[in-house]
Amino acid sequence: QARIDQACERVGRDPKTVRLLPVSKTVDEERIRMVASLGYSQFGENKVQEAQTKAEAMQDLNLHWAVIGHLQTNKVKYVARFASEFQALDSLRVAELLDARLEIEDRYLDVHIQINTSGEESKYGLAPQELADFIQSIKHLKRIRVKGLMTLAILSGDPVKVRQCFVLLRQLREQMQDNLPEHMSLDDLSMGMSGDFEIAIEEGATTVRIGQALFGARALPDSHYWPGINS
Repeated sequence: QARIDQACERVGRDPKTVRLLPVSKTVDEERIRMVASLGYSQFGENKVQEAQTKAEAMQDLNLHWAVIGHLQTNKVKYVARFASEFQALDSLRVAELLDARLEIEDRYLDVHIQINTSGEESKYGLAPQELADFIQSIKHLKRIRVKGLMTLAILSGDPVKVRQCFVLLRQLREQMQDNLPEHMSLDDLSMGMSGDFEIAIEEGATTVRIGQALFGARALPDSHYWPGINS
């Protein structure tokens, strides 16, 4: 949190405008409960089955679960039952299935549209130029509520290349703001993870997804969770 505060200070932002979303994939229940005791009630998970298991085990804490990884169509029904947020929407088919399933469950779901800002073929997400048409294609859906955009920056030791990904997402949001359907919002920019969240904050991130910087290194490589990442 101190690092978030310092990044905000560098660019004259109020730290309250940045949400820290702890990413608890592979983290055991005991440690999640410890973080929850510090006042955090929202957690991000990549794997649907793992997220659902944790949600059921910790119902007593009234936590909110964000699914932040790619969603296969056969897992849509589970997300519709327990998730409060889905940050990786990049498919009309998934959007339609989610909306229909949420109707059955009588629930609503906040979603972020995932944009591939790095141009890497191995990463999921819409190409930036596809966003406008995608928004039009889902504007009739009633149960999913578009709240923002999400991206994964290029995995690079060059901060200039990393920053470019975040700048692109912010600029895309600015370009789209005046042409959004009334019930949609792109206010939230979910960008930045443990290795690059300070750069993301400097470029306008309002949600940063932090896993290893909070919980320590994982036993499994990131490539197990994020396509295109090799470390």
